[in-house]
Amino acid sequence: MQKLDYVTKKIRGKKILIVGDMVADVYVDGRISRISREAPVLVLEEAGEKVVAGGAANVVANVASLGGEVFAVGVLGDDKNGENLRKLLGDNGVHLEGLVMDKTRPTISKTRIIAGGRATVSQQIVRIDRESKEPLSKKMEAALISKLDKILPNVEGIIFSDYGAGTITDTVKKLVIRYAGQNKVPSIVDSRYNIGDFGGIGFAKQNDSELANFVGHPVTDMTSLISAGTELLSKLNAHGVLITRGELGMSLFERGGAVHHIPVADKSEVFDVSGAGDTCVAAFMMSLTAGLAPSVAARVSNYASGIAVRKMGTATVNIVELGNVLEKAK
Repeated sequence: MQKLDYVTKKIRGKKILIVGDMVADVYVDGRISRISREAPVLVLEEAGEKVVAGGAANVVANVASLGGEVFAVGVLGDDKNGENLRKLLGDNGVHLEGLVMDKTRPTISKTRIIAGGRATVSQQIVRIDRESKEPLSKKMEAALISKLDKILPNVEGIIFSDYGAGTITDTVKKLVIRYAGQNKVPSIVDSRYNIGDFGGIGFAKQNDSELANFVGHPVTDMTSLISAGTELLSKLNAHGVLITRGELGMSLFERGGAVHHIPVADKSEVFDVSGAGDTCVAAFMMSLTAGLAPSVAARVSNYASGIAVRKMGTATVNIVELGNVLEKAK
């Protein structure tokens, strides 16, 4: 068994490509002022706003904070959220040349209105999503493919982050999967709705509810989990399938029949699971590119995810935090 405390040295500097739906997570903080006279709703005085990386951009941010050299490929709008996201990623050393601007569609955003006051706990009261429902234009698809042609020869690992917003077209998908297979570049996909469309991918990551949707029946016990995980592995003809199971940990199904069940690292302080899946795929892929066995990479990603869920909101895990946890775990 490889010792986990050497992992941070191995993964630092690995060149990782992330292709997917770049999302701006916007948090608007409001202080409760009064009840409106127009309707029985709160009137908030705006106290601040922050933008953090969400969707595929959160995977990008996690790879960067874990010490990787990151290449982001996706679509941004010509708007304030696109500018904020570009600056946020650029400040973290991310290669931005793969981000194309589409003036016909907005940057995908999820705006959360947070209400609170001196005597009340702040909480989210509403979320406003903004994204185009139109398919990506052929012009934008061609622009993405042109970027990928230049970036792919420079990377050691590939992550698809598919939130269903249409960035990963069939042509983009086939191009990247074919390149990864021909050049033996490790690849993984995390797809919320379309996992079955990624045949030939190296690895796939799903949570248990997404897996249940794929197979069409509940995944409630070990028997149904093994059946569903094996079915997805066969459907994709992948090297492995990693299933996250909340407080039950993770399960890795490998080609050839090996199955690894990994208990959760620390469930004493689970604050927020937002973005934990992004941390999971980031840590798993970086570990694979470092030459770690898939079962060891899954253990590393389990520890990284355990750090992420102890943070509020969409968060990243840095290489120092991971190193400290792995040092204690050895």
